[in-house]
Amino acid sequence: MTDNPMQPVQSEVLEDNPDLSVDDVCRVCRVSIEEIHIIVDEGIVEPVGRTAGHWRFRATSVQRIRSAAQLHQDLRIDWAGAALALDLLDELRELRARLRRLEGHCRSKVIP
Repeated sequence: MTDNPMQPVQSEVLEDNPDLSVDDVCRVCRVSIEEIHIIVDEGIVEPVGRTAGHWRFRATSVQRIRSAAQLHQDLRIDWAGAALALDLLDELRELRARLRRLEGHCRSKVIP
């Protein structure tokens, strides 16, 4: 997201509870309210609350929004493409975790 790879990254520690407002998320993720609406419409995150004025976000949502914003800004991927990329990355992580569990299970079954 930056041209200078040596620039320090600013971050905040957030708990995973739905206590982050749209304004909080915009500030932390450096995205606009309009982009948050698009991100929600594309299914990248699901806020807690029925209407946009009452949306609250979990810390895990902030991580996904940051990742989507980075894909959108750095690689010029549209929001729908960012949503697809994040879903595929999640699936890849899940499959790798399953593979590690299976490998561990198979190793424990091997007779020396």
